[in-house]
Amino acid sequence: MSTVTLVMEFDPTRPKWVQIADVIRARIESGEYPPRTLISEVRMEQEFYVARTTIRKVTRALREEGLITTTPGMGSFVAERTDD
Repeated sequence: MSTVTLVMEFDPTRPKWVQIADVIRARIESGEYPPRTLISEVRMEQEFYVARTTIRKVTRALREEGLITTTPGMGSFVAERTDD
């Protein structure tokens, strides 16, 4: 039995962290990642085959947008949704 690994094809004209943030943002907005879901930097590194520095840019951007919250020593989690 063989295992197929799908690797995201990055657009060379856009930073990788922006493209990864787009993917994670879409997962949050679609409900695939509901509130309080752990957003693991290690898992993102493995899924997207990028360095931790790239993933840290992703989490910083999503945190600035209010989509995730980070608790030192615990990790980053999808923020609770607020109805505007």
